[in-house]
Amino acid sequence: MKHRYLPMTETDQQEMLKAIGVESVEELFRDIPEKVRFQGEYNIKKASPESTLKKELTQLSRRNANTKEYISFLGAGVYDHYIPAIVDHVLSRSEFYTAYTPYQPEISQGELQAIFEFQTMICELTGMDVANSSMYDGATALAEAALLSAAQTRRNKVLISSAVHSESKEVLKTYAKGRRLEVVEIAATQGTTDVLELANQIDSNTAAVIVQYPNFLGRVEPLAELADIAHSEKAMFVVSANPLALGVLEPPGKFGADIVVGDCQPFGIPAAFGGPHCGYFAVTEKLMRKIPGRLVGQTVDEDGKRGFVLTLQAREQHIRRDKATSNICSNQALNALAASVAMTALGKKGLREMAEQNVQKAYYAKKQLQKNGAIVAFDGPSFNEFVIRLNKPVKDVNKRLFQKKIIGGYDLGKMDPMLQNHMLIAVTELRTKEEIDLLVKELGGL
Repeated sequence: MKHRYLPMTETDQQEMLKAIGVESVEELFRDIPEKVRFQGEYNIKKASPESTLKKELTQLSRRNANTKEYISFLGAGVYDHYIPAIVDHVLSRSEFYTAYTPYQPEISQGELQAIFEFQTMICELTGMDVANSSMYDGATALAEAALLSAAQTRRNKVLISSAVHSESKEVLKTYAKGRRLEVVEIAATQGTTDVLELANQIDSNTAAVIVQYPNFLGRVEPLAELADIAHSEKAMFVVSANPLALGVLEPPGKFGADIVVGDCQPFGIPAAFGGPHCGYFAVTEKLMRKIPGRLVGQTVDEDGKRGFVLTLQAREQHIRRDKATSNICSNQALNALAASVAMTALGKKGLREMAEQNVQKAYYAKKQLQKNGAIVAFDGPSFNEFVIRLNKPVKDVNKRLFQKKIIGGYDLGKMDPMLQNHMLIAVTELRTKEEIDLLVKELGGL
């Protein structure tokens, strides 16, 4: 019988106890006072045979809604996108699936080259000079960008648009507390960052101005105007960008962004209950020695043969925490590989076509909903998300949609009391005309 693990028999247990010189398992714990030991039985089910347990867990898993059986219009940072079949095939290879930190280039050329390709594609998408080999997720990448900005400018005030993802703002505030940074939110007007308020709030102590592109409400921010305001006080301009949207939108690097971060979940990484993800971090050349995480460089050996190595950072970045420039020393190499394989499989033309479908299908959904009486809260340029205002609580609407096997949009009232009864709807390239029309019909009926 093929076991997924090695079972332990009573004989095995006795042999191990004998080898360490004790008579019983209880004797192992004799140094722990009796009064602090747990006395009694745990309130859990008795052990089941593997076949029975597998059947029970399968039945439990079927109670979860999934995007194979339900139509999803839920986005808010995690999206239902097309994943080329080759992604899982490559990820399942043991040399990638079980790979360790590539400190030794002589045995890690495959992983190092994959990471190098990831960095290169991120630079091409963002219009930046240098990208690292990935971060934990988009939120931690954004927070690290704020820390880098503060260290580079030697200032302690960070201005962040209220139209940035609420979870990213919370992560930033947690990071900022330890570094004693002041975080100030800039209000949004009609779904985009209030330019006048930003101009009034920025000063000589501002380390960074942070915006999202497209922002959390789906709107496309005026990056050129925002960049000018940030640079007027020599602050860093940080953009958190959806990498798929950069297939059709002008890259932040063209607007003078100093740091561009984001999450690669749209490329080859399934929703999977919200994680794990893969953050990216790209900078201008002058910041390349300050970038957190790892960098892979291309070089040649003594015979002139191309090779790849970790570069531009001392080892203390990873093991000597007191001298490190960042709290992050690891990365999401496997998910970065998934993103690389997905981008490679799509190619430049395919990526652009996929991005265009997001724009077109979201526009179609928005117009059909408006025709059916829905109120679009913030009309204007957007990518694949937009906000509609309902005449009843979003959670009630979503319960009714769920009965029709439709996963509704995000309830914005959770993040802002001023947005009660507002739903953020995401329409990706996977949504068909029939599915969009069904959403319009059901929302109209509600």
